[in-house]
Amino acid sequence: MVSEDAQVYVISVAAELAGMHPQTLRQYDRLGLVQPGRTRGRGRRYSLRDIATLREVQRLSQEEGVNLAGIKRILELESEVERLTRQVEYLRAFAEPGRRVFTAHPSGDVVAMGRGQRRRGTPDGAAPAEDPRAVGARGAIVLWRPGAR
Repeated sequence: MVSEDAQVYVISVAAELAGMHPQTLRQYDRLGLVQPGRTRGRGRRYSLRDIATLREVQRLSQEEGVNLAGIKRILELESEVERLTRQVEYLRAFAEPGRRVFTAHPSGDVVAMGRGQRRRGTPDGAAPAEDPRAVGARGAIVLWRPGAR
């Protein structure tokens, strides 16, 4: 099976799969709506993802009446949403149950804490004022990642 990102389709095949004229694909490339790969001879090579984008451009233009500048902005925003979603998923992996959370104890030791817990001292979580080794007004909670430096 061909990967969704494999750039294997020449412009004539991509145009046929997208239901467009090859000149339309060239224009969309110039406008930056789709960025196909290039061969050594500068020939365009489209992926299945590129073809899906071309179909979406056509749908937005014909069915929704969005102009090409608007379509370009929509595609940029969708790309940004996808990137941010991947980043959130990556960061969530570090905060899921089973991950260890650590805090600095007034003695200077690092101790494991349950998720959502703060070091006890005063009612607001601050270290007792009489402890000369306490640093700052609140205990620091640190997210630890094995192997990270």
